[in-house]
Amino acid sequence: LKQGVELGDVYQTLQAFMGGVFINYFNRFGRTWQVYVQAEGQYRTEARDIDSFYVRNSKGDMVPLETFVSMERTFGPEFTLRFNEHRSAQINGILWPWISSGQGMAAFEEVFDQTMPATMGYDFMGMSYQEKVAAEGVSPSVIFGLSLLAVFLILAALYESWALPVSVLLATPIAVFGAFVGLLVRLLINDVYAQVGLVMLVGLAAKNAILIVEFARAKLDEGDSIVDAALDGARLRLRPIMMTAFAFILGVLPLVIATGSGAISRHILGTAVMSGMLASTLIGVFLVPVSFYVVESWRERGEAKPEPEEGAP
Repeated sequence: LKQGVELGDVYQTLQAFMGGVFINYFNRFGRTWQVYVQAEGQYRTEARDIDSFYVRNSKGDMVPLETFVSMERTFGPEFTLRFNEHRSAQINGILWPWISSGQGMAAFEEVFDQTMPATMGYDFMGMSYQEKVAAEGVSPSVIFGLSLLAVFLILAALYESWALPVSVLLATPIAVFGAFVGLLVRLLINDVYAQVGLVMLVGLAAKNAILIVEFARAKLDEGDSIVDAALDGARLRLRPIMMTAFAFILGVLPLVIATGSGAISRHILGTAVMSGMLASTLIGVFLVPVSFYVVESWRERGEAKPEPEEGAP
């Protein structure tokens, strides 16, 4: 200010010295060209070259930059990142094969809160940000519960009973257990593909149970006892259950052994569905008749009314 030099002129001269200042465009030879003011390379490679540049002051005199500019060497990064207008550092992490992205982000948040000062914060970007936004919506447990409720209501309307669908849906936990065992054995994660497979297993496991329960219910209506009806349903419907179940299991086998681009997603979906169906078929076929017997026994016990004693009003 004492030299009568505007600060903007100093910055512009430094920019021309260190890089270049854009002037305008002009058209020539059928192309548009840019005009820059820039010092020759031999005059701007060293800090001492600053004494070759001048700035015009308010009186019109030329003042050398070295009069009011001092330069010193410092060290820093080649570039600095900005995220949401804050200075930031980007952290990329690689997860172990058996660790899901959600678990990795939770571990990062825990370590950050324990080690970083309170003046620092963090946020996610890219696929991690999209996963965080998706997690704020409807959770997978709610979706799975709604699918169970939908199947229960459909079966209740089909059999006109609130108790009978329970014996059908009791096969679902077996299929879910088998799906998680299959994912654990193959060191696969529980992601959105596995959750789609779990929702699919609700209908597939119920389908096997319906084959037994529907036949057992028909035998019960014909006058058979609950035990005989359950045993007849399991014995006579065993072959169609095995045929349809293993036809489906062999149908998803290409997903389990898939290769190439996107193979991991197919591995997860195919493994969850195949292992869940195996458990539902091999274990559920024995437990569904038992659940049918228990549910029907409770229902008959609840419908039975004590006869009034003689002389009672």
